[in-house]
Amino acid sequence: MSDLSSRTTEHLDYPFLLVTHMVCADQQIHSEESKALRELATLIGASQRTLAEMEKILAQEENQLSVDDLARKVSPGEQSEAMSQMLAIAYVDGFCSALERQMAEQVAGIWNWPTGEVQRQLAEVGAFSDTRFIGEHNQQQKVSFGARFLTGADSLLSRALVDNVAKLTGSEQKVEQLRREILLTGPEYDEAIRLCAVIADEDYKFAELALQRALSALSKLGQNIQEAIEDIKHKTGSKGQATTAKEVAKQLEDTRNSLSAEIIKEIENVRESLRAKERALNHFSITFMGRTKAGKSTLHAIVTDDGWDAIGVGKQRTTRFNRVYEWKNIRIIDTPGIGAPGGKSDEEIAKSIIDESDVICYVVTNDSIQESEFAFLRLLKEKAKPLIILLNVHNNLRDSRRLEHFLKNPDKMFVMDGQSGLGGHIDRIRRYAREHYANDYFDIVPVMLLAAQLSREPEHAKKKQELFKASRMQDFLDLIRVSLVNHGAIRRSQTLLGSTVGAIENPYKWVNQQALVYEKLTETLKNKRQTIEKQIHRAGRDSRESLQQQIVSIFQDAINAIPSFAEDYWESNENQMKSGWEKKLKSIRFEERLKLAYKENGENFNKEVREVLEEVGNELQLIAKLGGENFMFHKQDSSVFARNFTRIGGSILLVAGTILTVLSVINAPVGIVISIVATVFSLMTNIFKSKDQKRGEAVAKISHSLTEQFNKHKQTTIREAEANFSKFCDSVAVNIGTYFEELTKGLEAIATQLEEAKKELSDSENYLNRAYAKRIIDWSTEQQEPLTVKGINQTIYKVERDFGRNMKIVTKSKVQRLKSLEDIKHILQEDISFSNLKPTQKD
Repeated sequence: MSDLSSRTTEHLDYPFLLVTHMVCADQQIHSEESKALRELATLIGASQRTLAEMEKILAQEENQLSVDDLARKVSPGEQSEAMSQMLAIAYVDGFCSALERQMAEQVAGIWNWPTGEVQRQLAEVGAFSDTRFIGEHNQQQKVSFGARFLTGADSLLSRALVDNVAKLTGSEQKVEQLRREILLTGPEYDEAIRLCAVIADEDYKFAELALQRALSALSKLGQNIQEAIEDIKHKTGSKGQATTAKEVAKQLEDTRNSLSAEIIKEIENVRESLRAKERALNHFSITFMGRTKAGKSTLHAIVTDDGWDAIGVGKQRTTRFNRVYEWKNIRIIDTPGIGAPGGKSDEEIAKSIIDESDVICYVVTNDSIQESEFAFLRLLKEKAKPLIILLNVHNNLRDSRRLEHFLKNPDKMFVMDGQSGLGGHIDRIRRYAREHYANDYFDIVPVMLLAAQLSREPEHAKKKQELFKASRMQDFLDLIRVSLVNHGAIRRSQTLLGSTVGAIENPYKWVNQQALVYEKLTETLKNKRQTIEKQIHRAGRDSRESLQQQIVSIFQDAINAIPSFAEDYWESNENQMKSGWEKKLKSIRFEERLKLAYKENGENFNKEVREVLEEVGNELQLIAKLGGENFMFHKQDSSVFARNFTRIGGSILLVAGTILTVLSVINAPVGIVISIVATVFSLMTNIFKSKDQKRGEAVAKISHSLTEQFNKHKQTTIREAEANFSKFCDSVAVNIGTYFEELTKGLEAIATQLEEAKKELSDSENYLNRAYAKRIIDWSTEQQEPLTVKGINQTIYKVERDFGRNMKIVTKSKVQRLKSLEDIKHILQEDISFSNLKPTQKD
């Protein structure tokens, strides 16, 4: 059976469906991609079942076959080529995104491929170099990388992919003119596009360099922290010091691992931002965002005349991926809804496109303006994105009577005053926006999207122009034209320079927060060391005094038992007396109680030391928590340092624990009896005394002699106990002191590295802010010149910026702006102020 005929049967084409999943993996569906996939399915003769499953995947329906389901169905003989097909699609646009690579790794894992096999295949075709995605803007070159994966592959799908790979990139897109052409024709438009391209190319070089510096600073931070840990590990000294150094190294290693996890995240975020800037390089991008059912997909369809089949079908979420429509150098992007039930992943998909966008159109409706939907604007402000609010006025024009009434006086739906006017809605929008977006410099454009939609439906063809005019969509289209033609150049600089600062601002804030936390931790440790030493000294003193009191009490109990012993054994022989004395001491648990006294007081001391250390650990944990709750620190395990801190108590006490073991080996004073036996026997052999006299004298002699020697033994025991226990306590104190000293040095080393990384990131931010400030000056003075470091330094003295909120530009000389300050603020949607050096301030 031929390759084609075998595919036309009703079996599922698993490799082709995996390719379909890979097209969706980056969470962006270009309008041409879905068309190209359908053409590809026709070329390979895909079965009806395969076509139906492809549509489910593209629509992200709940009952679609998952990547796992499909991968398990691919036979071992097909796996290698199937992976090549997926990687060809993943790298078809010039870079393999993290999500695409994740899918490839997921499939490789299901197939039990060796770890690193996907990376090896990427490296084999030169697709996985550190700099591949930087500075390569040639579309044909990018396509060739995707095709390289299929070299030598001979299946029908692979041949079709090679022949049609360009279509899947969108590089051969030829689509219809945008709805009403968005007025984007003529010499003004052409000049704006030319200028945007020049600006973008120059600005990208600055953004690329700044992001590379940020990557370098973060990578170096991880390496330097590791070196600081290794330095601690290599410390030598006495057994106790070596053990303590080892414990410090463990402590700092946990800290490093926690920091490294965040550093890796920040590096990947910066890399993704760099990829996003490159993707945004050749297009002016307008992105539609808003809550589910606000009308984004309808707006997208009206503007692009594409995607009408997905409108009004009653689905909870019409859009599940970012749908990208490209025309000339414009990209119109429709995103999934914000805040949909169960739509957390949808919101993440929508967020992924923000870095690439030049203008965000946020769609809200007049019948449901809630503060919660404006919370998303905080993210837009954090990325310094210009905003247009489109207020979609809802009215059920599907009712013929309402439609007729609306067309008689369409302006009535857009009045500002009155109980049903839009003024209250607009005031509420501005109030919420000021809270979450920091200002209200943006435009709010009321439109009726349903009226515009009806103008495109055949049954309303006779009223097409009337409906479109009544919808006021032209106001929005005019605003888009102004945004591109009049402000396109500065919008491009906002995307590639101004908002790129945010990609560095995030790791800068994180590093700065960590630097503050570790500085505070170090300071706390230094301050606590002396206090802890005093507390340990007091704990040792209390334990020694308690042990001494217990020894005295135990010996006194033995002394109190001597008279009865003497009465019972005054005429016994040596062996009997010795055995009797042992029984007497055992009956009062003399030896057992002594050992227990040593053990209990040693344990009480250990407990007090641990409590002291735990108290410090809790304080350190509080510092870490309070220091990190304002920024990202909560994403890492902020208690790692503090949680492990108390562990050192057991390790330090273990070092000195041998002393405690020695103390617990107590020799019971049994031999004292032997030294008095001879005296007792001499009394017993005196024939001139009565038995009572002999008993009385023997008992007195035994009692006196035992008591005297027991008191001496008691004093000796107390002295030895105090000396040994002091030695034990001192050993603990020394080890804890050494630990604090080494740990403080380690934390200071980490804090130093954080400070260095902070400075490097700050320099990268400043580099971009100065370049952006120069673009603002050129734009406001209407004097366009190439962006160079020399030109920046000749014009800009310094820039102070609270990212996304305000920016203070100080120039070296007075600048004659041709735009008013209010216009600048309104267009850039950021509080901008200008000043210049006075003659006395100049160098």
